[in-house]
Amino acid sequence: MTHLWVRAEQRPNEERVGLTPEGAAALIKAGIRVTVEESSVRAIGIDGYKAAGCEIAAENLWPQAPADAIIFGLKELPEDGTPLSHRHIMFGHAYKGQPAGQVLLKRFKAGGGTLYDLEYLVNEDGRRVAAFGYWAGYAGAAVSLKCWAAQQRGGIAGPVAKYPGKAALLADLEAELAGFNRPRAIVIGALGRVGTGASDLCAALGVAVTQWDQAETASGGPFPEVLQHEIFLNCILARPGCPVFVPASAKTDARKLTVIGDIACDPTSDFSPIKVYDRVTEWDAPALRVAENPVLDVTAIDNLPSLLPVESSEDYAAQLLASLATLGDLNSGVWGRAAAEYARHSAGL
Repeated sequence: MTHLWVRAEQRPNEERVGLTPEGAAALIKAGIRVTVEESSVRAIGIDGYKAAGCEIAAENLWPQAPADAIIFGLKELPEDGTPLSHRHIMFGHAYKGQPAGQVLLKRFKAGGGTLYDLEYLVNEDGRRVAAFGYWAGYAGAAVSLKCWAAQQRGGIAGPVAKYPGKAALLADLEAELAGFNRPRAIVIGALGRVGTGASDLCAALGVAVTQWDQAETASGGPFPEVLQHEIFLNCILARPGCPVFVPASAKTDARKLTVIGDIACDPTSDFSPIKVYDRVTEWDAPALRVAENPVLDVTAIDNLPSLLPVESSEDYAAQLLASLATLGDLNSGVWGRAAAEYARHSAGL
């Protein structure tokens, strides 16, 4: 019997989950054994999983799970260097040259496990079957506006925290922006899920948005128009051939740009389109100041949907459920393609 083990998230400020109790009930009905770890932080409580018929395990027990269990989580595992023997479904951030990702792949190689990277679960046309994109865009635009509002007050953005829902987030932002003329934003990747979320947040707050997608960026750059907006929201993934939207010279170039929201958030990739920073930012310090006179802040939080953990979990879980139902056949479909991707990237280790 296929055994799916939903682990507790161990990263700070991570309350999302990729399977709801309703989804778990559907998998159990389809003949899949589902174990869910208890969690002190998960946005969706354990009682619903118990009622759905899931087996309940202690928090962070997954290293002792049966060898045939498929471990399902979202974000990073503890960086303790231990070999990974299980099959894991997670966001690995390991296929674009990221240093930490290479360490992760070596752990899988050492333990004989397999990574089924959620970013690389794709259909036959190469399109991702599930993504947190919309809520990443929504939350990323929100944090970027917080950074801009803090600048108007002569400071830098303070810590951010989760919200019970988007209504609370919008109310908070309205209060922060009160008394200021709204900035102008440019969204690159505006037609995708991430860009749609970012544009929707801006529209809800009366922020004018210039929407660019493939047609507007096909020339490959340079793109001086980016520097003529107060806020730039990057909503496209770094990949080979990706144009540079913000060169290193932007720190000293004449510009109106004061906030970069790198929602795609892949600064250590060789293909990053933003060349003024080199590390992610954190919830307790969401803005990284990279220039003065005028200021230029970058915000690049890599688990943005966790600002709205319930909505983002429910949305993502609904998208992914059909694929989880096919876990009995890991050699074909989305899982076969993901396994082949892992094999390709780990072959030279």
